[in-house]
Amino acid sequence: MSEAVRAADVPYGIDVEGGKSYFWCACGKSAKQPFCDGSHAGTDFTPVKFDAAESTKVFFCGCKATKNSPTCDGSHKA
Repeated sequence: MSEAVRAADVPYGIDVEGGKSYFWCACGKSAKQPFCDGSHAGTDFTPVKFDAAESTKVFFCGCKATKNSPTCDGSHKA
């Protein structure tokens, strides 16, 4: 499997709406970061579905190195 492109050096703080699903970009190539726009086509990457249980702020990983996808685990600091 190829390596993801580092889209940002910090997480994306996004206000999500409870009951909605979001698709996090795992490849790092999407122009709509942190969400998927289909740029992974032809690669081994697939977006990660995130179901928002409540309306809140979620910090989605920007560096694409998180071990807790799709949310930030601080990997960007390494």
